[in-house]
Amino acid sequence: MLKDGARFLAVNADDFGFTRDVNAGIVEAHLNGILTSTTLMANGREFDDAARLAREHSTLDVGVHFVLVGGRSLLDPSREFPYTVSGLIQAMALRRIRVYDELRAQIVKVVEAGIQPTHVDAHKHTHLLPPVLDAVARLAEEFGVRWVRRPFDFPLTGSPDEVPWQTRLVSLAFNGVRGHFHRALARRHCSTTDWFAGFQITGRFGPHSVVHLLDHLPPGTTEFMVHPGFCSAELLAARTRLKASRERELEALLDREVRAAVERNGIRLTGYGRMPG
Repeated sequence: MLKDGARFLAVNADDFGFTRDVNAGIVEAHLNGILTSTTLMANGREFDDAARLAREHSTLDVGVHFVLVGGRSLLDPSREFPYTVSGLIQAMALRRIRVYDELRAQIVKVVEAGIQPTHVDAHKHTHLLPPVLDAVARLAEEFGVRWVRRPFDFPLTGSPDEVPWQTRLVSLAFNGVRGHFHRALARRHCSTTDWFAGFQITGRFGPHSVVHLLDHLPPGTTEFMVHPGFCSAELLAARTRLKASRERELEALLDREVRAAVERNGIRLTGYGRMPG
């Protein structure tokens, strides 16, 4: 952790490449809001559109959003991944998914599109599963990617959001693998931010929630995970629970009071390519 009490914040949008309206919302949040980085789905339906936008907007840090839940395999496009984490666990137990090979194909596709990823994470946080984590850490080391997401929310005391008890329980359960998670990354010389936020409030936050988060941001480096987008017919037809909420998140990231809270608290917005530590 930084010793001078400085606060560095990477605001990262997941699901780049999912649909064109999500891609457009992510770019809008970067150009006119506080978003600094995004992670790209190599098997996303609109990967090519996202890769083009990434090349056009060099200030947007782009990483890899590894996918093993939802969408199609790159190794065998005729095969779909399971749509639940429990389905993925079963598929791995039955050796139906070659985890390392699948994820390697994804990062190779991103690199071959002319993008050098600055960070990596995983859809549905599946890199908390040991076989997936081992593959993600190995690939990060092989491809010279330093930063890997740590999906352990810091407590939002007094948050204006009503977080369902089921979500709180899942967040607490994540902490059970924290030790193994950090040891596995250390073996591969990977780094994480000091803090992480966004899991518990995904799909339910607005400007006041973001201001509250910024007012309580701890010293050090933090990633704030977000899912902005425009909700047009394309997104409405897609298989995802996050639809109208993406526009609300986009509005929050563009909000004047949110920007004022960044400045008031002396928070330094940064992408992963410029993250200290």
